[in-house]
Amino acid sequence: MSFAQFGFSQSNSLPVADDFKPNSINQPGKLFPQVNSEGRVRVQISAPEAKLVQLDIGAVKYDLVKDEKGLWTGESAPQDEGFHYYQLNIDGASVPDPGSLYFFGAGRWGSGIEIPAKDQDFYALKNVAHGQVREVIYFSKINNSMRRCFVYTPAEYDKDVNKRYPVLYLQHGGGEDETGWASQGRANLIMDNLISEGKAKPFIIVMDNGTWRMPEGTRPPAQGERPAQWPPKGWADGFMKTLLEEIIPMTDASYRTIADPQHRAMAGLSMGGMQTRVITLANPDIFSYVGMFSGGSISLEDIQGASLGLRKK
Repeated sequence: MSFAQFGFSQSNSLPVADDFKPNSINQPGKLFPQVNSEGRVRVQISAPEAKLVQLDIGAVKYDLVKDEKGLWTGESAPQDEGFHYYQLNIDGASVPDPGSLYFFGAGRWGSGIEIPAKDQDFYALKNVAHGQVREVIYFSKINNSMRRCFVYTPAEYDKDVNKRYPVLYLQHGGGEDETGWASQGRANLIMDNLISEGKAKPFIIVMDNGTWRMPEGTRPPAQGERPAQWPPKGWADGFMKTLLEEIIPMTDASYRTIADPQHRAMAGLSMGGMQTRVITLANPDIFSYVGMFSGGSISLEDIQGASLGLRKK
């Protein structure tokens, strides 16, 4: 997902629990960034010549303090549980934190941090049978470019070469790319855990890049404004054509899928949820299951105005 950046700046003056620990998604061997029991994020960076260094997280900038060695250190207010994008701001220039792993979000590679969640067990890395996340590179005639997707196959996939699987086409949020669901989203670990606990039947997940520009002259609605049609007509056409004519046929040809609508699903986060809405409403004969996560919903008007095939579902 992409987040607007506002010009708030804050210095942290409240008492802070001194139980910071290196984050679980740091670069190997790096002590910073750190998170404490309150969900505060502490960062540190060497910038001896800098005049101002800030931690930019959750649309708030927090001033860091410089010591005599040129090390800048500081922390944020408590953050919500879960994954967060963040960056450092050095004399006005936004840069990734060299201590964190990098994730693609907000249209760039940047830093990420995990605030431990009470329900984190379902996406934790455990000693269970693990599937594979396979990188697939292909040429798109529709897009006239080389493209890439990632395909999750369950742990049992290579053990029975006669078994076929349902497929979920899972789309990322705005400003993210095809790496999002298997990286910061941990879709593969979620599936591994659910399958190992008997809570899900094994299936394949395809994660492709759904970023396409809006039609010319189109903008998102302003606050309080609702245009006659949103998303605008044609918004998802580019990716929809690639998905239906290239990605799905390629997946069915390359993997042991159950290649029928009854065993095909589409879901997405934010922008990907909106794409899911547009594409599945227009193609009820292709998908039988739909999931939208903070990306809008299917209204009664959508159903009434949809094809007979969708209304039957």
